[in-house]
Amino acid sequence: MKIKGRIFLLDDDELIITMLDRALKKEGFETQLQTTGQNIIENIEEWHPDLVMLDIHLGEDKDGLDILHDIKQNEIDTQVVMLTGDDTAESAIKAMKIGAADYLTKPFNVDEVIMVIKGILEKAKLREEVKYFRKSRMDFTHDEMVGKSPAIKEVIDNAKKIATAGVPTILITGESGTGKEVLARYIHHWMHQKEEEEVESVPFIAVNCTALPDNLIESELFGHTKWAFTDAKTDKKGMFELADGGTILLDEIGDMRADLQSKFLRVLENRKIRRLGGKVDLPVDVSVIATTNRDLKQAVSTKDFREDLFFRLTSFALNLPPLRERHEDIVMLARYFLNQFCLKYGKPEIKGFTPEAEKSLAAHKWPGNVRELKNVVERCVVLVSSDFIGPGHLPLEFSEGHAFPFVERRKEARIILPEQGISLEDVEKDLIKQALEKTGSNQTKAAKLLNISYDTMRYQVKKFGLM
Repeated sequence: MKIKGRIFLLDDDELIITMLDRALKKEGFETQLQTTGQNIIENIEEWHPDLVMLDIHLGEDKDGLDILHDIKQNEIDTQVVMLTGDDTAESAIKAMKIGAADYLTKPFNVDEVIMVIKGILEKAKLREEVKYFRKSRMDFTHDEMVGKSPAIKEVIDNAKKIATAGVPTILITGESGTGKEVLARYIHHWMHQKEEEEVESVPFIAVNCTALPDNLIESELFGHTKWAFTDAKTDKKGMFELADGGTILLDEIGDMRADLQSKFLRVLENRKIRRLGGKVDLPVDVSVIATTNRDLKQAVSTKDFREDLFFRLTSFALNLPPLRERHEDIVMLARYFLNQFCLKYGKPEIKGFTPEAEKSLAAHKWPGNVRELKNVVERCVVLVSSDFIGPGHLPLEFSEGHAFPFVERRKEARIILPEQGISLEDVEKDLIKQALEKTGSNQTKAAKLLNISYDTMRYQVKKFGLM
């Protein structure tokens, strides 16, 4: 049975605490019991409960309100429900002011207790997710898996089979820009697309393994306890805990540090994590999708990647082909992105691409894959004012021969393409500057020389600060 949460029970009435323990376990909760306040703060911090049920009157020097105050003062990351036999509102009001999530008056109905606990935990989890999402500023609108080529159809078909089977660990490989995260989000959607379940409410946490500093990645993934390191002033849930019940995406797993690979392997094997500085293992019910653009087999041979982790990940692997191997999909994707960006930027006047432009798009090798195509289309939509996007609106590398023919043909070229390459922006700036010089800074004539629109010329002049 899936563990729904960890509940710490503190009450000096053994009959009540035993009854609650039995009922909570039956509902799928993990419990820890205590009948005295001895070492209570240390025990709560060590066990990392999601919720503490705390009797107000313990019959000791230190009552439940004192313990609640200590929990809040120590900034322990847990919800607290107070239990009281006092039917007056005074103690309950005190508890709520200190920071209790709710209170229950004895004698209580067990079904009511379960309902209250579930409601509190659901709200707490939602708050954690919102907090994480705001911090990461992720864009959750994702592109569709567009394509009619046999290669992409096979990938989508296999991904659906793997997702609906409930496979807990999946690897997605492919060059940068092929759409690995988009496919991962679809797999997550297919995994949780059930009549009784709202997919939008199931957490999807994306982690870029190369974006996090080495000294923070472990605490970000697994969480940490208070004072586990100098700046750890409170307990913190890691991304695995935030993804509990849903999916965690580990982007660029091939670049993960060797010591973290070992810990990650243990998580995959037993689905438990331990916070940095913690003493207990916390169960997590999470599907893991890892992505990489590296050749992991080669990384294993060079000892940069663990062989046992490689075999664990590659049991269910999907490889996204590069766009140059999906020739049938290029124009289809370009039209799809065009519709998206026309809506985004309010450009309904753009009807599509000219046949010549589509021919140029189809002929391009797309080293940056789908991401490069998306960026090119977005740039065109922003800069073009005409009804159709023509070949002259495309970046310079789309010129015939895929070089810069009019740069190479100049007898006294100001930009000579060196062996190691050059920045495309430098080329653009140089050409626009020359066009302005030839036309006496007449932007309309300069735009005609470069076969671009007047709006595009104005944008580039402003971008490079040429006037």
